Amino acid sequence: MQYIGLQAQINRNNFRSSLLLIAFPALLLGLVWLFFFIISDAEDTGSLIWANDSFLEMIPFVLGVVGIWFCIAWFSHTSMIRKATGSKPLERKENKRVYNLVENLCMSRGMKNPKVNIINDDSLNAFASGINDKTYTVTLSRGIINKLNDEELEAVIAHELTHIQNRDVRLLIISIIFVGIFAFVSEMAFRSLRYSGRSRGKKGNQLMLLIGLLAFAGYLLSMLFRFALSRKREFLADAGAVEMTKRPNALASALRKISADPWIEAVKRQDVAQMFIDHPTKKEKKSMGISGLFATHPPIEERIAVLEQF
Repeated sequence: MQYIGLQAQINRNNFRSSLLLIAFPALLLGLVWLFFFIISDAEDTGSLIWANDSFLEMIPFVLGVVGIWFCIAWFSHTSMIRKATGSKPLERKENKRVYNLVENLCMSRGMKNPKVNIINDDSLNAFASGINDKTYTVTLSRGIINKLNDEELEAVIAHELTHIQNRDVRLLIISIIFVGIFAFVSEMAFRSLRYSGRSRGKKGNQLMLLIGLLAFAGYLLSMLFRFALSRKREFLADAGAVEMTKRPNALASALRKISADPWIEAVKRQDVAQMFIDHPTKKEKKSMGISGLFATHPPIEERIAVLEQF
């Protein structure tokens, strides 16, 4: 895959971030309207006007809840990611080699140096996170630091710095936040269906089932969108790393080593797992069929094949 250029990708990701900020609330509002429409039908009101009026009354409340949720998640994402990955700051005196690689790459691209974190795990993996210069962070496992040579580790760091330059990390965090909202809605709907189904009667059960299916449909659509963004961004970050280092074979070699042991024991959350250079919790089935739609990462073999074309 040919790298399309830094500024073009930054502009594209900024546009996508704006689109997500509009699309996810719009999808949620659409589900709210369907909820009132289903209620009007189930309660035999037969009133589309009632559904529309009820929906309009709920818009400020829905947008308010989404806004509060988003702000809390936006400002607390750094501590959330640290907790979910078991990472901690890596001091310069602990590993000057890593800092030298990071600083040299940043100087070559005119970037501010990100923070550097480490995960105390012997497996091989890495990810970038943050929303601005104050929070941008490159996190490396102890295994990837110890088991890759300088050229391979430099290529991995360049891959993560490209995610930061391209604003991939900001885009991904926005998508994670909104998917979390749909996950919460789906869970609440199905819990309500499970624990109160006996007391509502047949019509009430049908209503709750429809509500649960609608919430799940919204969650499913948002997941598909998020995963598609994640897969493409890995190819672009690989290309950006090659542009930085001029050594595609080093990144290809690093990916081969990473693919043999990417599992980070501390990582349990799937939304955080997709931030890594390779999926850290399990091997996903990455095909061109339906299962491939849910893969957060493209197959390592495909990424290596593209790198070998440079």
